[in-house]
Amino acid sequence: MHAAQPIQSPLPAVGIETVGMTMRFGSFTALDDVSIKVRPGSFHALLGENGAGKSTLVKCIMGFYHASAGSLLIDGFDGNVTDPRDAHAKGLGMVYQHFTLVPALTAAENLVISRADVPAVVNWEHEMTGLQAFMAAMPFRVPLSEPVHRLAAGEKQKLEILKQLYLGRRFLILDEPTSVLTPDEADEVLGHVRKLCEAGELSVLMISHKFREVTAFADEVTVLRRGRRVGGGMVADLSHQDMAAMMMGDAKPAAPAAREVTTGETVLALEGVRARDRSGLKEIAIDGLTIRAGEIVGIAGISGNGQMELMEILTGQRPVSAGTIAVKGAPYGATRAEARRHKVRYLPEEPLQNACAPRMTVSENIGFRSFDVDVGGTRFWLAPGEMKRRAARLVTDYKVKTASLDSPIAALSGGNVQRAVLSRELDGEVDILIISNPCFGLDFTAVAEIRSRIMSARNQGTAVLLMSEDLDEILELADRVMVMSEGRLVYECTAAEADIPTIGHHMGGHA
Repeated sequence: MHAAQPIQSPLPAVGIETVGMTMRFGSFTALDDVSIKVRPGSFHALLGENGAGKSTLVKCIMGFYHASAGSLLIDGFDGNVTDPRDAHAKGLGMVYQHFTLVPALTAAENLVISRADVPAVVNWEHEMTGLQAFMAAMPFRVPLSEPVHRLAAGEKQKLEILKQLYLGRRFLILDEPTSVLTPDEADEVLGHVRKLCEAGELSVLMISHKFREVTAFADEVTVLRRGRRVGGGMVADLSHQDMAAMMMGDAKPAAPAAREVTTGETVLALEGVRARDRSGLKEIAIDGLTIRAGEIVGIAGISGNGQMELMEILTGQRPVSAGTIAVKGAPYGATRAEARRHKVRYLPEEPLQNACAPRMTVSENIGFRSFDVDVGGTRFWLAPGEMKRRAARLVTDYKVKTASLDSPIAALSGGNVQRAVLSRELDGEVDILIISNPCFGLDFTAVAEIRSRIMSARNQGTAVLLMSEDLDEILELADRVMVMSEGRLVYECTAAEADIPTIGHHMGGHA
């Protein structure tokens, strides 16, 4: 039986270089003459707005795409990567933004089944001996016998990286590796990866939107914009402002709306709410949650701790077994009529899947909330002209970039889908705005614009419930911060009292 062999003398890190890399899709040039060099043993960051070409570049490196022009060098020689399997054979690997592990299997089982040469009948005694020796040679480790679904997010991310090292990868692409980690977990994982780079065992190319992580862990940075390399250099020589300026070019982020003092009445109140989570095995328990007019309450938490279920409860998509939900003192069941009467609006996570009909037009999607509303109440017929006029006004006001109002909304970029949905939800009077991860995966400019709109709504008296896995976003926008862990609200403080380590510990369930 084949057994995993302990690493006695690690192979040296691999360096890669793209030379004039160009990728065209028909008449569209996604990547235009991009040259980037990642030295062996270095930790290199790749920055850029959405659509800048980052994903296209790494897919060309890994062989998912075959570049229209240009070449890839591996350790100075022609790479000629034909497909991802060929990339793996040459020591190149990638850790994706979302976990690719099998939750029901143990960490050891996930590692063994990832091998191309896994035997039909596994001799687990031999395999565990080899795995334990491998783990002992690593700067970080995870419990081998624990099922993946019981691991914390930070441990899962470590296991994803360990899997690549176990498979012999010596050049690693990390795609937004800390998006589901607490600040403490992010620092721990990236710190360990950095040590492997310093030891000369690994080279890293990390896609990130987080300047703090780039400054703390990367040696060099490359910035892409509109498919071209527009700048870069040694991280020690660049400030956050320098990096932002390269990313944005001439574009300017929306100025954040000034926070005005508000003292509104309670608009939304949850008390003793109970519901099953999506696994059906755990309980969502919201003992008490209130939001006042003109206030943003931010709920921080790692993905999978009940935030999605809370959004589903508030949108009427998940039944509750106990407790009350009230809007301005009246029971609220989240029907369309109640939402309209109480002026409740929503911006769910991934709106293209949760708040849009992808194949319908931009105009039709913007009209979903108002297509059956007339001056005197409701109507039973469509008014296409009125829908188009409303959509045209909102597209202009919210700077939604679309080829036409008749384009399917799925043809828009992520930031423009967010802007379109936000324009629909904030049109007219809004008493409550319930939003989840409004800026997830969006570029610098879109993030600034959307956060500015949320703050403006708050200043006009809207009660805002903001659920976000981005702690920086919570701290920037919220008046009060709450932490959700294991389906419960476990911590609360005002924004002025917020302490990042304390919040991070509660997010990770350590407190």
